[in-house]
Amino acid sequence: MSQLGVVFLLAIATILITPLAERLKLPYPVLITVFGLILAVIPNSIVPALKLEPDLILPLVLPPLLYAATQRSSWRSFVANARPILLLAVALVFVSTAVVAAVASALMPGLPLAGAIALGAIVAAPDAAAATSVANRLNLPRRLVALIEGEGLFNDVTALTLYQVAVAGVVTGSFSALRVGGLFVYSAVAATVIGLLVGVLSRYLLRWLPTATLQSGLSLLVPFVSYVAADRLEASGVLAVLATGFYLGHFASDPDDAEGRLQSRSFWEVVELLVTGFAFGLIGLELTEVLPELRHHLLHPLIDAGIVCVVVIGVRIGWMLFAGLLSHTRRRIRTYAGVEPSGVRSWRESAVLAWSGMRGVVTVATALALPLDFPQRANILLIAFAVILVTLVVQGLTLPTLVRGLGVQASSEKQRKAELTITGAAAEAALTRLQELTDSGDVPPELYDRLQSWYQAVLNRMRSGEDRDDDPELARRLAMRHELVGLEAELLSAARRAVLAARQQGADPEAADHVLRRLDLRAIQRT
Repeated sequence: MSQLGVVFLLAIATILITPLAERLKLPYPVLITVFGLILAVIPNSIVPALKLEPDLILPLVLPPLLYAATQRSSWRSFVANARPILLLAVALVFVSTAVVAAVASALMPGLPLAGAIALGAIVAAPDAAAATSVANRLNLPRRLVALIEGEGLFNDVTALTLYQVAVAGVVTGSFSALRVGGLFVYSAVAATVIGLLVGVLSRYLLRWLPTATLQSGLSLLVPFVSYVAADRLEASGVLAVLATGFYLGHFASDPDDAEGRLQSRSFWEVVELLVTGFAFGLIGLELTEVLPELRHHLLHPLIDAGIVCVVVIGVRIGWMLFAGLLSHTRRRIRTYAGVEPSGVRSWRESAVLAWSGMRGVVTVATALALPLDFPQRANILLIAFAVILVTLVVQGLTLPTLVRGLGVQASSEKQRKAELTITGAAAEAALTRLQELTDSGDVPPELYDRLQSWYQAVLNRMRSGEDRDDDPELARRLAMRHELVGLEAELLSAARRAVLAARQQGADPEAADHVLRRLDLRAIQRT
């Protein structure tokens, strides 16, 4: 099998493993990692190791994953939870890096301080994809999901800055705390500016492109442009991608571009799935290179890896306990003042957040990106992979039990009220626009009466707070609408079958595809 064949094998395995993970109720990165381990024990003559240049791994893997994550997130959600997110994404990363570096220096004689800090930075940042794949399925409160997503996005900035400075310190032989602080500030400011500039330019280019296909193609290139531009100026490529993604998500969305929005969402879900599977599959493949180097003295590296795993998990638990004690008084003051507290609100939520620190793609990418001549590279890779496996498998498999045992789940009533509020705002806007169109003579009176009565009934229900089942008239209208939707679905299905039959019988394929696309969009709009 060639190396290209291995890449295709990882892609196919990712696609097939994901539904299996859903049926087993496991995070799919766990099973993909296990698949990578299976590949690791297959002889190289059958499954060869992928030969990737270390300095290409981060630019290839991180930009699409970060950009895809921003499309699911909200800038306003980050601002609302900025304090707890920054405590996790900045302060905790620094603490984790420092503690792991101190432990690594004691365990691994001959490893320079900068090398120990590089190891600390590699394992310091939890992965948002692995944790949120569990969080969304377990119906965690949206506040906790926002914290996990925000931490997973912004802790990469801190960890990668520390990582890059530490690796440069090993290569050049000089390392200083002052350089870390200066580079951190410069990286943040320069990357934000670059990311926003790329976002502004991309926004106008996306509006200029006429089709959703071309827009999706450009959106695939945008995060790479943002990352590389910032990296060339020695700024944070991660933060640049985040700035670009959040800007485009906030300002570049066209309310009337339903087709583009649907296509973009599906496109980025596929990209994220395949890139994540490739990154986790690399763990097992790289072990085929690491284990032979350590086969004569594997016991001590495994013991070191076990100690670092305990330290990584313990530091996060200790931090959450410490942060919980400090914020308890603040939450009580805000509650007494009538202000709804944000972030973590109980020790149960703190426990869930502490146990959700699973490591993933960033740890994989940074470990594999170490220069080939880096001091004790094989030991560092083994430790990094051990942290990934332990946190993914142990924490990933036990987090659902912990959540259910502590009863930390979102309130269905609050979720319903939030949806009702948004629905009410939408109905109000629709009624206002209907009145404007009627006043201008664009809507016939009989059509106005039907539409106005429907949206007004929805709005009245939102204002009264009545349950859907308590409004017989609204229930009758909903039942009628469901019947109409089902009937039209049957009619559209018959129409699509006729178009496909005409295409197979020799009709102009371009004309047939154009008609079929319109029918598909109509079907989507009616669901």
